[in-house]
Amino acid sequence: MSETLNAELKLSEDGPFMNDRQKEYFRRKLLTWKAEILREARETLDTLANDNSNLADVADRASSETDRAIELRARDRQRKLISKIDAALERIEDGSYGYCEETGEPISLKRLDARPIATLSLEAQERHERREKVYRDE
Repeated sequence: MSETLNAELKLSEDGPFMNDRQKEYFRRKLLTWKAEILREARETLDTLANDNSNLADVADRASSETDRAIELRARDRQRKLISKIDAALERIEDGSYGYCEETGEPISLKRLDARPIATLSLEAQERHERREKVYRDE
C-alpha cells in the first residue's frame, strides 16, 4: 500500500470495531491493491504481446515459453485475488467485513491490515489449516 494512503488515513483502533473510519481505510487499501494488480496485468499483457517469439535457437524458444507460462500462472493467481478483493469490498458494503465467517467474532485489525481479504480470525484460520493438514496426511 502506498505511503500516501497511510499518511492520508491512519488505521486507528479508537472507537467501535469497524467504524466508518476503519471501513474507509480498508476500502481504500483494497481498491489501491486491486488497481496495482490490474496495472501489473496490463504491463504483462503488453510485454507478452510485444514479445518476439521467433527465436532461432530451440533452447531460447523453450526458455521463453517457460517464462510466459510462469507469468500467465501468476496472472491467473492474481485474477483469483481480485475476486477475493471484490468480495471483501462487498463485505464492507454489507457490514460483514472484519468479522470471522466461522465464529462471528471480530478479526483483529492487525490481521486485517496485513491480510485485508481475511475472512477468518487467526485462531479460526489456524484450526482450518490444522484440519487441512490432518486430511492431507491421511
